[in-house]
Amino acid sequence: MNFLKAEWRKLAIINFEINPEILIKYLPEGTELDFYKGKCYISLVGFMFLNTKLLGFPIPFHRNFEEVNLRFYVKKKEGNEWKRGVVFIKEIVPKPALSFVANSIYKENYKTMPMENFINEKDGELLIKYSWKDKTWHSIEITAESELLPMQNNSEFEFITEHYFGFTKRENKTSEYEVCHPKWNYYLVKNHQLEIDFNKIYGKDFEFLNNQKPISVMLAEGSEIEVKTKKYLA
Repeated sequence: MNFLKAEWRKLAIINFEINPEILIKYLPEGTELDFYKGKCYISLVGFMFLNTKLLGFPIPFHRNFEEVNLRFYVKKKEGNEWKRGVVFIKEIVPKPALSFVANSIYKENYKTMPMENFINEKDGELLIKYSWKDKTWHSIEITAESELLPMQNNSEFEFITEHYFGFTKRENKTSEYEVCHPKWNYYLVKNHQLEIDFNKIYGKDFEFLNNQKPISVMLAEGSEIEVKTKKYLA
């Protein structure tokens, strides 16, 4: 069953390498960390949620909005196959009703904050900026070439974007939901700016990111997506 249908567009992805030991306490039962070329990744991702429908119905004033999340990458063995997914540390959205539904039904850690976006294409360049505010404003900004490029097999971009499950840890239970979408194209990033206090937004465990350079910066075009209804695993 489809819980949610929408479009995820213009995904600004800031990737950092992280010590795996930091993430162990956030790891849902039955999953293990997923690595790319021996490195453990955590990503700050900002994007647009567009044309959103919940259980097949559009929700007035909640169709188009920004989201920013901090996530890491896991996998779960099922039979002879691996399910590759993500675990969210926190997801920020601009409307309280969005947080209420996500926290109540999916048991994710959603927070409501004022948010803004700026997306502009000019002279062969794309400028993407997502901003959110607790007591002060934080932001992700990316400048990229406007030509879309196809995903390369076995690339870092493929690793980051080809995780099709969400796993959630809550009270010794693990829930799983599938996210369906085609392979994404990407834009070649030229510059980026990151204005954020990781300690204030995500806590002491992630304060070190304030002083760490990203391992890579990506901009994905995105696509239509479908989120399936969750199921409990343990």
